[in-house]
Amino acid sequence: MTTNDLPASLRAAATPIVIVGHVDHGKSTLIGRLLYDTDSLQDGKLAQIVESSRKRGLAVEWSFLLDSLQIERDQGVTVDSTRIPFHLGGREFVIVDAPGHRQFLRNMITGAADAEAAVLVVDALEGAQEQTRRHAMLLRLIGIRHVIVLLNKSDLLDFDQARIGQAEADVRDLLGRLEITVEAFVPASARDGDNIATRSERAPWYTGPTLVEALASVPAPASRLALDFRMPVQDVYRFDDVRYVAGRIERGVIRAGDRIMIGSQGQQATVAEICRWHAPENPVAGAGESIALRLEPDLVPDRGDLLFPAQETGAAPIRTARLRTRLFWLRGEPLRVGESFTLRLATAEHDVTVASIDAVVNLDDLTLSPGDEVPPDGFAEITLVASHAILFDPFSPGYSDGRGVLVDRFQRIVGGAPLLGVAELPDGAHAIHPTASKVTSGQRRALHGHDGGVFWLTGLPGSGKSTIARAVESELVAEGLRTTVLDGDTLRAGLCSDLGFSPEDRRENIRRTAHVARLLAESGQAVIVALVSPLIEDRALAAQIIGEGFHEVHVDTALAVCETRDPKGLYAAARAGRIKDFTGVSAPYEAPLTPGLRLETVGALDGTVTAFREFIQGRLSR
Repeated sequence: MTTNDLPASLRAAATPIVIVGHVDHGKSTLIGRLLYDTDSLQDGKLAQIVESSRKRGLAVEWSFLLDSLQIERDQGVTVDSTRIPFHLGGREFVIVDAPGHRQFLRNMITGAADAEAAVLVVDALEGAQEQTRRHAMLLRLIGIRHVIVLLNKSDLLDFDQARIGQAEADVRDLLGRLEITVEAFVPASARDGDNIATRSERAPWYTGPTLVEALASVPAPASRLALDFRMPVQDVYRFDDVRYVAGRIERGVIRAGDRIMIGSQGQQATVAEICRWHAPENPVAGAGESIALRLEPDLVPDRGDLLFPAQETGAAPIRTARLRTRLFWLRGEPLRVGESFTLRLATAEHDVTVASIDAVVNLDDLTLSPGDEVPPDGFAEITLVASHAILFDPFSPGYSDGRGVLVDRFQRIVGGAPLLGVAELPDGAHAIHPTASKVTSGQRRALHGHDGGVFWLTGLPGSGKSTIARAVESELVAEGLRTTVLDGDTLRAGLCSDLGFSPEDRRENIRRTAHVARLLAESGQAVIVALVSPLIEDRALAAQIIGEGFHEVHVDTALAVCETRDPKGLYAAARAGRIKDFTGVSAPYEAPLTPGLRLETVGALDGTVTAFREFIQGRLSR
């Protein structure tokens, strides 16, 4: 398919280059120097840099050029991804300065997502650090095909060939284990300009390219125009009784008269007209353009649907409810099997659940091993499942295909998730695809007047958990709060009637209760759980299942007081040997170390009930 009738701007796109590296290894300094050496600074910028440096008592600090936020100057840390166009030999590039600090890694994913090449900046003296390994993993995750390593601050090694060669070997070994091929290792000093645009007189032994020469040799972005057409639907508009399907073409070319498929519907339509806003009419459009299509017949795709050719010349999009996924985990708490998220894929959003964690990357040696969880800032291969088939093209380095992110119920991006393909179902396994509610927590808050949450009462038998729970339930309901109590004996009379009191059965009892409590809390209720739950490990399991809405409350009643009360005669029976593994007598009770609230039940319970009620009210937004 020829593309000569497309605008020139679409036929020759700029080449995005992302700059990554450990904090303080000199990324921003490198970019400032690069722009200076290639005469790409805006008028007045050099004088501004000199003045900013003088005020801080520094020599010329090239990194100030990149500091779009005052916090960066004051703390010396790049916190956002900065995109800067520059020209080299008549060719346009876009530099992406991605954050190196650990807490800003999610910004790096966003900034580097469309990069064609990467410059990995490594301090030649310090060598590869933890963040260097993370950034290398991110380059592999994102799928950047062309990598240049800049051994910065080589002047601190006096450009000694042997020492620089050792630093190069260490980094080459690291990247080799990630199957990343390096196109050039450049010993340099970004501050002084050595081997940036001109060859360093301090390293006569180095015969490789300067950084500018290495960048110039990076191939232009592979043309997305030559690929099969893909357009995720952004929205559908209606003007003067005419319906238009709007979106951005991710790849390929579309012409008036082409037959296309509406993915989820499985219906075909003809492109009757290609429309643009404030642009000349043209019956053809290509990758990168935002357009609107008028279809015949007048079909109505949903937002997030995928349009593609009715007659594919290449591989058709994959359609599956089980997704093999490569993950970079951004949340501060570990990821565990069973958690649910929204998968954002172009304009589509799908409810997915983590079905399995298939392998976790050990960042020390970059090996893969089985794991039960993915640590914060960790990398893994996981399986996601959805309640319906998802249409996508698998992730491919250099293209936007299959680039997903995971979003939690608070609309926070918690993971980068390129989709690799179909996750095959193990032999004999059942395909279980949980569904998630379309009702948001905000809608439930508007309906009920408060958020949901789980308030987990733990304490010795006879400490007063159920009594307090029922009293507070009555008071909260009287004030209009939707409240439910999950009491241990009540649950064991029904849902958990098949369980005994062995450590394994106790743990299963807690697991079941936690899942029920989470469902009730997600429906907008205040859930009070009254369980002995004697072990810290088992309560941690409950906290993991429930998530951020979990609040631990210790009903702190002395054992002697509980035995004196003994409302069910259980302590007496345990002391007589008629009950085995009884908590407080023949089985341990592990008190919470840092509960959200500690309640003492000596004397009348009025004050205790009030304290607990106010604790709950203070944590449910109204």
